[in-house]
Amino acid sequence: MRPALLVTAGLLIVVAAALAAYYFVAPHAILRVTTGNPGSPAHRFMAAFAATTTAQHPRVRLQLVEVPDLAASAKAIEDHRTDLAIIRSDAGVPSNGATIAILRRDVFAVVTPAKSSIEKIPDLAGKTIGIPEGLLQSYNEHALDTILSYYDIPAQSVRRIFLPIAGIGAALAEKRIAAALAIGPMGPGEVVDVVSAVRASMKASPKILGIDEADAIHSRFPAFESIDVPAGAFKGRPPIPDDTVSTLAVTYRFVAPNTMFDIVAGAIAQSLFTAKARLMQVTPLAAQIEAPDTDEKNPVLPVHPGVAAYLNNGEQSFFDEFQSYFYIGGMALSAIGSLVAILIGRLGRRKSNEELTEIDRLIGLADRALRARELAEIEPLEAELNGIVGRFVKRNAGGGENSAFAVAIAHARYAIDKQRAMVLKESRAAADEPSRADAAAAPAQKMN
Repeated sequence: MRPALLVTAGLLIVVAAALAAYYFVAPHAILRVTTGNPGSPAHRFMAAFAATTTAQHPRVRLQLVEVPDLAASAKAIEDHRTDLAIIRSDAGVPSNGATIAILRRDVFAVVTPAKSSIEKIPDLAGKTIGIPEGLLQSYNEHALDTILSYYDIPAQSVRRIFLPIAGIGAALAEKRIAAALAIGPMGPGEVVDVVSAVRASMKASPKILGIDEADAIHSRFPAFESIDVPAGAFKGRPPIPDDTVSTLAVTYRFVAPNTMFDIVAGAIAQSLFTAKARLMQVTPLAAQIEAPDTDEKNPVLPVHPGVAAYLNNGEQSFFDEFQSYFYIGGMALSAIGSLVAILIGRLGRRKSNEELTEIDRLIGLADRALRARELAEIEPLEAELNGIVGRFVKRNAGGGENSAFAVAIAHARYAIDKQRAMVLKESRAAADEPSRADAAAAPAQKMN
């Protein structure tokens, strides 16, 4: 049995070495990630991030999967066709999605002429609003409908016209529209471009409509966040807006299925945050990358537990806590090894029990030998001892030693040899006793 166990252990060691070599040479994971059309900002961002991730984690590969729009990106996550995606919080979110990082916040900005009578969102009822045309125009229109619904304003009561950004200023000057809706980041982007177009056409700085009910709207529609836009966020001279304005924002998020391993989600987040500076050189999309709020209430896309662990515990603690995920394949091997160890343990216990029985026999054999008074009683004991010794030698032919067993054999052998010597001595003494008696009687006879 021992040679077979040694062969099994050797095979396990070889398999473990092969798995370890494969782990350090082959990719650990291939993650599919959605991206926009080739040449789009989203495509450039994801291509740059894929290259950065490979450099930081050689065992991780990002495979780019093109999708036509944001809705398709969310659907790909929900259907488990991809592992990562860029999602806009108000553009349909996957039910199984979890946030890895926030890529940027886009402000919901209603731009009006300086002397417009529109002061609040409800004032848009019965008016016509211009929306920049482009890939996101349908999503922006839907966002407008959602906000109007909060004020019980029928969507059809606010007419909308899709225009190129360069034509929005002229449309306002010609009163073809009463306001313009732009959704974009604080900084270079759609809102700044619309503000510039309006100011150029109307020779005056436009206004950004405030939304005082932003917190309440967020409570009803978590896809929209309340945000304070500081003075000068969209133009600095003169500042637009000229004072802090409360409004709403939608977020672009890097999302993974909530079934993704915590260690993988944490590693992706770590790669994204540390690569922000390099990614900014490729695309402005990276400028506003930020960590999600792990304490956010009523989130539209909860923070992935692995990312939360990484953010709360720090990089080293996180990887210390979850490093076992790197050895999932090894865990299976460990389970097999455990089964083999149990088998070996049971066989070892069986062998130990047999040896204990033999040791008891040896001790009993020694006791019987010490009580023997004739050679005929000792001979069977010696034969029994030889049989036990023969079995012991066979069991340990491959190596190993049991010191207790060896001591018991020596004890039995000593007892047998000692008692044999004593019996022989007594036998010779008994045989010599008549001779001495005869020698003592001979002188007496001569005297008579």
